[in-house]
Amino acid sequence: MQQKQMNIELRSKTGKGISHQLRSADMVPGVVYGKGMDPVAVSIKYRDLQNALAGEGGQNNLITLVGGGSLDQSMAIIADMQRDALKGTYRHVDLHRINMNEKLRITVPVVLKGAAAGVKEGGLLDLAHHELHVECLPGNIPDHIEIDITDLQIAHSIHINEIVLPEGVKLLESPKTPVVSVLGRIKEEEEEEKEEKEKAPAGATA
Repeated sequence: MQQKQMNIELRSKTGKGISHQLRSADMVPGVVYGKGMDPVAVSIKYRDLQNALAGEGGQNNLITLVGGGSLDQSMAIIADMQRDALKGTYRHVDLHRINMNEKLRITVPVVLKGAAAGVKEGGLLDLAHHELHVECLPGNIPDHIEIDITDLQIAHSIHINEIVLPEGVKLLESPKTPVVSVLGRIKEEEEEEKEEKEKAPAGATA
């Protein structure tokens, strides 16, 4: 997992008006919260937030906060973000101050490796979960969970308990949950045959 630094500034005023002023000045309003502390309102330069999110880890990057009084040098991750529905720009960010010795529960993207044997035979790949919930120490947060699908055959699935995980990472989904499957075309062919029979005129008797 990548580690970043991000400058923050404390702010005493909150509300829609203040948030609008910050955004007009290329700043993003935010809040830092965590165990044993009251939420603290902060502001962040837009470019600094972009840099903190850069790289494969994205929102799961570990961030060292710089500035912000007593928050200086604290470790955090981005817990939530609000974006403009049309522009996609950042409107607000929630930062979770973390303890590097305490486990976190977060979502991590799934990355598929290889080409499934069943797809080569005409099957259809079905990825049921694009992200998975994991529990681990902050220093063990993976950029992604890789699943090798090379040997995956038609009508077979890879389940949670079959995934090879990085050291110190635990998946929170049920062990028998299917993550990726190769679907066959049998059902599709049966439906096509049924439609053809329904469309065909009834046979005349001699």
